[in-house]
Amino acid sequence: MIAEIDAFVGALAKVSRASRHTVDNYRRDLVFFRSFLLDRSAQSGRARDKIDPNEIDADAIRSWLDHMMKKGAQRASVQRRLAAVKAFFRYRETTTGAASPARSLRSPKLERKLPSIMEGDDIRRLIEFDSEDHRPQALRDRAIIETLYSTGLRVSELVGLDWRDLDEELAMVTVRSGKGNKDRVVPIGEPALDALKAWRRVMPVAWETDGPVITNLRGTRLTTRSVEMIVARRLVGAGIVGGITPHGLRHCFATHLLDNGADLRSIQEMLGHASLATTQRYTHVSVNHLREVYRSAHPRA
Repeated sequence: MIAEIDAFVGALAKVSRASRHTVDNYRRDLVFFRSFLLDRSAQSGRARDKIDPNEIDADAIRSWLDHMMKKGAQRASVQRRLAAVKAFFRYRETTTGAASPARSLRSPKLERKLPSIMEGDDIRRLIEFDSEDHRPQALRDRAIIETLYSTGLRVSELVGLDWRDLDEELAMVTVRSGKGNKDRVVPIGEPALDALKAWRRVMPVAWETDGPVITNLRGTRLTTRSVEMIVARRLVGAGIVGGITPHGLRHCFATHLLDNGADLRSIQEMLGHASLATTQRYTHVSVNHLREVYRSAHPRA
């Protein structure tokens, strides 16, 4: 089965142009599924070291899904792992003609979780609480927050930016590392541009057109984990109660645009969502916000 898994993920990367992250996740999920089948065989007294994909049926996959749910796996994780198995067996249908045992299986419904949103005043505090600090690290960290909130970029897209992706004259950013290898162009506000220029002037290593925008103090590209730690540290420094992640700033970007009259299609384009349904969840956040304002302000709410 391992050989077939490797052939599948190879085809996924070449033919479907799936991102490296997707390819790695699918392979990991399929190896995890194989390990479950080996363990199940051992527990039934039929220990073996190989799995024949032709012997896998729908009941085996259901058992795996049930096992994950009982172990407390998040529904989103179960859904993604089932998607990997379905894609694997669809690939086998085209290459071997074997019918997919996963065709009739349904993914568990996701729990709808509305994103946490910070108000504009808190975001301003997050950006400006150390405005008198002009050291490189402080200027870089402010540029990170400004850019995430100004553009709605995913944190992976932010750390993937090169200076050539920034059009200062048009105030636009070309995002080259989004999901599905799809480039997009998004506006960037003047405060974020100014913050990036201030950071560029004090970068510890001379910047280059093809070089990274966000670096550590040694001049190498920052990791997504480092950005998460920077945001967490600034929350503490600004005295803001309630956590927000870099991705949470993306939610703030979308919700504040919607609250101030932007249309969903434009927000979808800026966020790089393939489906408008993904963007529509921000309407629920806005409605909840309106309800809270109404309850707190209307005398007969």
